[in-house]
Amino acid sequence: MLRDLLHGVPTGHPIHPALASFTLGSFTSAAILDLIRGQELPATTMVGAGMVGAPLTVLAGATDWSELDKEQRRVGLVHLTANVISLGLYSASLVARLRGDHQRGRIFGFAAFGVINVSAYLGGHLAYAQGAQVNQAATQLHRISDGWHPVADVSALPHGMPVSRSIGEVPVLVYRDGDSVSVLLERCGHETGPLGDGRVVDIDGDACVECPWHGSVFRLRDGLVMHGPAGSDQPVLRTRVVNDVVEANLP
Repeated sequence: MLRDLLHGVPTGHPIHPALASFTLGSFTSAAILDLIRGQELPATTMVGAGMVGAPLTVLAGATDWSELDKEQRRVGLVHLTANVISLGLYSASLVARLRGDHQRGRIFGFAAFGVINVSAYLGGHLAYAQGAQVNQAATQLHRISDGWHPVADVSALPHGMPVSRSIGEVPVLVYRDGDSVSVLLERCGHETGPLGDGRVVDIDGDACVECPWHGSVFRLRDGLVMHGPAGSDQPVLRTRVVNDVVEANLP
């Protein structure tokens, strides 16, 4: 599925940052080469490489943006607008270079490089200040102390139906399949949706839970992300059974 690919589901990690690194790295290389006399051809090549990578980078970013909340989308829209402006300037730069006007190409290139770095700053703000497309469930692991914690009596767990429990103040999702029991963090890694309120779906014979907020789907036995917008697996705790009691520990 194209949307899952753009969210990074097959890799278990959002692909937009990696694509952005390639694109911005190409443009950064071009800017450095433009400062060195006699490097017109390599600089033009780097601008061209950045332009080749830009459409997929923008597409992946727009796909992630469509699943963010209102405040994140507002910042993301400015981020996207700055990228579009910079790509317009880089297009003009590339055309000028290919026509042999490298001086004009440098001017357009430096202007574009300034704009795209403003955009990169906003992208960092989205990720680090607003938590866009980061695995927000992973921080819950830091709230669980090391050691084995009782979670539920095995005999009280229904077969094939996840139930919500907690370890201290951290909600977890407990799923029993025959003699096997798995314990996942209950808050979805995408935007902390309550997986305990989600419906169980079958994908290729595996029981999965679908987040009720944005539709991310995770395999219950190991937390593997099956469908986005989540790009990362749901954290799963280690488990053991002692005297009919399921106990969980940090991964």
